[in-house]
Amino acid sequence: MKQLALACLLPLALAVQAQTPPAAAAPSPEVIRHRIPNSSFPIASAVEVPAGRTLVFVSGAVPAVADPKAERGSLAAYGDTRTQTLSVLANIDRQLKGLGLSMGQVVKMQVFLVGDPAKGGRMDFDGFMSAYSEHFGTAAQPNLPARSVMQVAGLVVPGWLVEIEVTAVR
Repeated sequence: MKQLALACLLPLALAVQAQTPPAAAAPSPEVIRHRIPNSSFPIASAVEVPAGRTLVFVSGAVPAVADPKAERGSLAAYGDTRTQTLSVLANIDRQLKGLGLSMGQVVKMQVFLVGDPAKGGRMDFDGFMSAYSEHFGTAAQPNLPARSVMQVAGLVVPGWLVEIEVTAVR
């Protein structure tokens, strides 16, 4: 008897379900960026990405040739750390736009800097920050990523001083 009752109710339940409009998708919760306490340094101390958001991992980007007349693969061909950082960030911006994203959606950044011979083999952090600060923590783009910067022994091309990889959230 119970089986017969359930068999009769199932088509009715399916008919009601078919006529019920689907619930509107709830908007995804916002990404939370925690600033460094008592600091104006333009990175987030932490970034929270809520469930329901998609992470997009962008491979390391490297600089374009700045001076095509310079020796191929040389430091002169790519420029100093600031010049290379501007080039790399422009490359990342293009990649993100191609994916329907923007620099404001970057939540994590890893920066690899090679020691600059003009700086005694030390990475040019100030040159990097000068270019970085044009893209992050500005009035036009205030969203800050969590970020690491490290000096590395070298990159694939001897003239490269900068490689940056990012993670963005959709």
